[in-house]
Amino acid sequence: MSKIRIGFIVALAIIGSSAFAQVDKTFDAAAAFGARPSVSDISLSPDGSRAAYVTPTSGQGSAIYTIGFAKGDLPKLVVAANGKPDRLGGCFWVSNDRLVCTAYGVVLDPIRDPVEYTRVFAINTDGSNFKLLSRRDSPYGHGMQLWGGEVIDLLPEEDGAVLMSRDYVREDKTGTHIGSSTEGLGVDWVDTRTLAVKHVEPAHLNAVDYISDGHGNVRIMGLQSSRGAVGGYSSGIVDYLYRAKDSRDWQQLSTFDWEDHSGFRPVAVDHDLNVAYGYKKLDGRMALYSVALDGSLKEKVVFARPDVDVAGLLTIGRRQRVVGVRFTTDYAQSVFFDPQIGKLSESLAKALPDHPLFGVTDSDLEEDKLLIRAGSDRDPGVYYLFDRKLRQLQTFLVVSDQLEGVKLATVKPITYPAADGTMIPGYLTLPPGMESAKGLPAIVMPHGGPGSRDVWRFDWLAQFYASRGYAVLQPNFRGSTGYGDAWLEKNGFQSWQTAIGDVVDAGRWLVSQNIADPSKLAIVGWSYGGYAALQSAVVAPDLFKAVVAIAPVTDFAALKESRRHWSDFRVVSREIGDGPHIHEGSPADNADKIKAPVLMFQGVLDRNVPIQQSREMDARLKSAGVPHELVTFDDLDHYLEDSAVRAEMLRKSDAFLRKAFDSSAASLSSNASK
Repeated sequence: MSKIRIGFIVALAIIGSSAFAQVDKTFDAAAAFGARPSVSDISLSPDGSRAAYVTPTSGQGSAIYTIGFAKGDLPKLVVAANGKPDRLGGCFWVSNDRLVCTAYGVVLDPIRDPVEYTRVFAINTDGSNFKLLSRRDSPYGHGMQLWGGEVIDLLPEEDGAVLMSRDYVREDKTGTHIGSSTEGLGVDWVDTRTLAVKHVEPAHLNAVDYISDGHGNVRIMGLQSSRGAVGGYSSGIVDYLYRAKDSRDWQQLSTFDWEDHSGFRPVAVDHDLNVAYGYKKLDGRMALYSVALDGSLKEKVVFARPDVDVAGLLTIGRRQRVVGVRFTTDYAQSVFFDPQIGKLSESLAKALPDHPLFGVTDSDLEEDKLLIRAGSDRDPGVYYLFDRKLRQLQTFLVVSDQLEGVKLATVKPITYPAADGTMIPGYLTLPPGMESAKGLPAIVMPHGGPGSRDVWRFDWLAQFYASRGYAVLQPNFRGSTGYGDAWLEKNGFQSWQTAIGDVVDAGRWLVSQNIADPSKLAIVGWSYGGYAALQSAVVAPDLFKAVVAIAPVTDFAALKESRRHWSDFRVVSREIGDGPHIHEGSPADNADKIKAPVLMFQGVLDRNVPIQQSREMDARLKSAGVPHELVTFDDLDHYLEDSAVRAEMLRKSDAFLRKAFDSSAASLSSNASK
């Protein structure tokens, strides 16, 4: 159960040497940093009197609790799942005594491939009146219902009812009460207490998305385009339609291509302004646009940056009212369209100077009470309740109990030169309390993706290694998202030589700056980062003295083939591409070039990267005579959401790196004496 910090009130005036740094040997860093967050997916009741949150239990298990804000209130259990296979996601309050929550898990299908499923359910806060809101599977259905639907409107004025997009699967025995020819994605009004249903939007076979205006009106529908779709495979192109106010007729809004991100992608509707907010490229970078839904389709650039992409919208309230936009340069930043929220943000920044990463997580119905999460690079985060009428900020829950009172490391934005002179941004984390470094054991830690980037924040993996005395550099190599098309190039697969070149240059920079001891330089990565770690050892076999790869991609051709029986096969195939880079860029095909010892970890139920990728690499490394080990976890997926397993992984990788560094140093010493 999470630690509670109730009672602290602040008034706010709303106005315009050794190879390793010294470490505490009594502190179990692996257990502390490997622990899943104590509090996640927190939400606020409509009246603002209570919060619901998810907390971990043993293994992959989790539990949902509610707690009030009054003095002396204690957490109350709502429901728990043991993670075998059901796990619990976040919840929404649909009344002051009822929640709608998500369950998810990964299981093996009949041909022994892992498949992920989700289900949506409603439950009273006392644990009673459980109702499954997802459509139930039928023995007569044509196909499995893996996706359990999505709440698209909380209908604040209706006690316990929601609008949900739900999948319909055609069933045999049509014409009877157990058969149906209905097929596709539709929208239903659902009473979460009784399961009474009204069909709001009929199921459409090609529908993939619906957007409500927060007032119970479905205004936008996304249809999977048939253009480029072959043999049942998705084209990756979505046609968006919209309705004008007080109309039931659909009209063309835009087309968006998920492969090159061209076109306008709507993500929200403003009921009062009668516009759709969405993303569209401007000068090669993603910008926020609005498009009028009055028939004119008048387009307006709401916000754009000349250096980075827009990262997302800022919303507030039970209607998800759009109040601003966020983006990331070296640091995460926000711009508010709502003057009152903007002024509030300025006041909170003054009240929380040590927690510059803050945002509104949820609010009550009237937006008078706000649930706020605040954190930094050195703090996983704290939740606060802010009362706008009383102008009081109340400390509530900490995100990570295990790290309370632990001195954490500072993360500094840096740039370093690539071989062609391009300056590559990244983040350098030194051991806690260390402002400058010389001759440290060091780790280059490329991020996953490849469609991703690192940001300035608390990172449990980097912080663990820093706590153990390592310097950690996280490069935003070319191929990272967030910096526009030119930086992305083709992507991290087809442009692997540039991406991996930048990662390798990160290691060379650490050595050139005397931050890293060249005999104690390693590379550690997860997912695409695991791929980057292995491929960097192929490209620069003498640079890194140890490789840790978690759930790594190792074989481009096999990765494409693993999607053949899924609708995104053609999209993934085009992303990875064809040509010489398939062989040249696959670590499994070049294992004989690796000199450094390799340690790999992966969950057998990984849906993102098939376990066969690590097993193939294991076999290739064995044939090449490269010292290595593969550690697998039978019941876990890509994210290894088990605190004990994560702690095991951290301990084992730390010991592996130290042993590899000792061997490297001994080898250098031996060579020097000859």
